[in-house]
Amino acid sequence: MSCAQQDSAGGTSDAKLARTEIPEKASPKTTITIGAPEDRVLLKLSGAAKKLPFKVKWANISGGPQCSEAFRAHSLDLCASAEVPSIHAHWTGLDTKLVAAEFRKDPKKNPIYRLGIAPGAHIDSLKDLRGKKIAYSPGQAQGALVLRILRKAGLKKDDVKLVEMPSTGDVYPTALGERQVDAAPLGAVNLKRYPEKYGKDGGKLIPHGLRDDASHLWAPTETVADPKKAAAIREFVKFWARAQVWAYEHPKEWVDGYAVKDQGLSPKDGEYLHKHNGEPEIPADWDAAIRRQQKTVDLLAKETGKKKFDAETLFDRRFEHVAAAALEAGGGKAHGKEKP
Repeated sequence: MSCAQQDSAGGTSDAKLARTEIPEKASPKTTITIGAPEDRVLLKLSGAAKKLPFKVKWANISGGPQCSEAFRAHSLDLCASAEVPSIHAHWTGLDTKLVAAEFRKDPKKNPIYRLGIAPGAHIDSLKDLRGKKIAYSPGQAQGALVLRILRKAGLKKDDVKLVEMPSTGDVYPTALGERQVDAAPLGAVNLKRYPEKYGKDGGKLIPHGLRDDASHLWAPTETVADPKKAAAIREFVKFWARAQVWAYEHPKEWVDGYAVKDQGLSPKDGEYLHKHNGEPEIPADWDAAIRRQQKTVDLLAKETGKKKFDAETLFDRRFEHVAAAALEAGGGKAHGKEKP
């Protein structure tokens, strides 16, 4: 059991956290450390960075493993991640909460990942994965996606060989190109670069047909239990929501300012990536998000031997309506009741 449920362990119970009121305004003297590199650029490009009503220290980290390490070191207050890291954190005793949720309006058309296939692997459909070597990253979204793909294909872990490796940078496309693995989930600009580099040798991408679009802002429970920091995070969630819509509605600025100048991509790669990202959807309530999170918890528990738990404990519902309300107040369009 996490310390969020054990007052005796010095933590804050979920019930107590729910009763803790967040101050109406964030203090300009409050400082929070945030690991969300893209959002830092978006706020700067849109001009919103100067309007934050509190102090921010930006950390150049994001994603599950880096966030978790920084949370444990008490050096980070908020981080951008997918759905799996918070689940993995729960099982490792790291007490955290999700404070914002984002999806894609057309997740099947705009998936975050596609399955990269190595040259000569002879994989044309998911059922062809039987007996193949698949890149696998426990504790990250890509790892959970692999397990879901196997389930969809009617396969078990024993029917394939899972090769554990981190899904950072170009590790997966390189492993595919060098035929260290037969398949691996690829995302972002690798979706364009991998077939361009290895397509002539037979490297390709195939769709998995599953939703993989969950994205969150994630915080240690000790941070959101602090009223002053919770107030700052609530304000940041508002700015974050508007930034997602701004990025979608300003493709030229996003490509030039983020993809090209910040990430070092070519304009062509940046344009591809922006189109691939699709339109964001920020739900006005989290019911569907929690149901989907529960399915992921149940799947991972079954496949890893971990104990099932109530996925709702991962969400701090004091923040549930903050992002969508900010968009409503500002005329944003990327909110609504997210579908399962």
